Amino acid sequence: MQLPFAGAIDCDTHPAAPSIKSLLPYMTPYWRTQLVERSLHTVNFTFTSAKPNVPLSRRADWRAPLEEDANIVPTLRQELLDPFQLRFAICNVLHGSIALFHQDMAAAIISAVNDWTRDHLLASDPRLRASILVSPTDPAHAVSEIERLGEDKRFVQILLPVMGELPLGRRIYWPIFEAAQRLQLPICIHAGSLHRMATTGGGWPSHFVEDYIAQSAAFENVLVSLLAEGVFRKFDRLTFVLAESGVSWYPALLWRNDRMWRATRREVPWIERVPHEIINERVRLTLQPFDGPEDAAAMKRLIDHFDSDRVILFSTDYPHAHFDGLNALPDGLSDALIQRIAIDNPAETYTRLALAPQPAGASA
Repeated sequence: MQLPFAGAIDCDTHPAAPSIKSLLPYMTPYWRTQLVERSLHTVNFTFTSAKPNVPLSRRADWRAPLEEDANIVPTLRQELLDPFQLRFAICNVLHGSIALFHQDMAAAIISAVNDWTRDHLLASDPRLRASILVSPTDPAHAVSEIERLGEDKRFVQILLPVMGELPLGRRIYWPIFEAAQRLQLPICIHAGSLHRMATTGGGWPSHFVEDYIAQSAAFENVLVSLLAEGVFRKFDRLTFVLAESGVSWYPALLWRNDRMWRATRREVPWIERVPHEIINERVRLTLQPFDGPEDAAAMKRLIDHFDSDRVILFSTDYPHAHFDGLNALPDGLSDALIQRIAIDNPAETYTRLALAPQPAGASA
């Protein structure tokens, strides 16, 4: 099903990540020398959770050149911004540097990625917005990046992978959440892993399909961690966006949280309301990859089980292959719900978008 109007907000878009060679101008002489002498400027720092050659990772008709700065934004205009008549697209530039064990090198590259994003993406089209890339393994540098870039209103959220070394509710990550809340920036928890440990609870899988399907379980773990560790109470103005999590698992987790909380709430007295109310207020899910039923009636039942029309955010997950043509919406959505998913929910989640002028030719 196609969007019936112009002006939607795409909450998960993936431009080609820059090569290390493209990032060298944003680094100090020391790091330029280090990377060149080690021949790392020739290495593809692809985020390994987003395998570029897997058919799911790129639609056949969206096979634009990778890592070529001059082509990235024109390609976004041609394949995404103009055909879908978007008001805004939020760029999540996933980069393998967040998984490096060398924290100083990772910090240098991550900062360069953020600067490249500002100069090559945000400066090139008024419809583009972006996430601030940080690594959960270095909270101090993450806070530094948030404070360094957070005053630029074109950055609208903080980007973290769903799987790291510890569950994201743990207090080691709270400085990141504090900085994000102070600057009114949502936390985007995106599918992907630092691969410090197995991507499934049973150990290392053999096949990509196992890893891909297991991502939703990681999002379930993160939500329970944020709830049980008291993050939602401590940071009561912070929104969490789950990107590429799928949606079909969400109602069952709400129900299970409510049921188990009633039996175990003495252990977590800071959870003072039924969990589904807290989660629905604070958590948002991007639409794609949509894993719900194709039948319109079944789709309506699934959405009814969310017990809220404010959870889902429109996304294409460009350039990943989840739908054909412009049919980014599942069948069975009412006009009112499409309006809420495509415009109202993103605008309420990303309050910085209200500060931006209306791009020419778009309507909201």
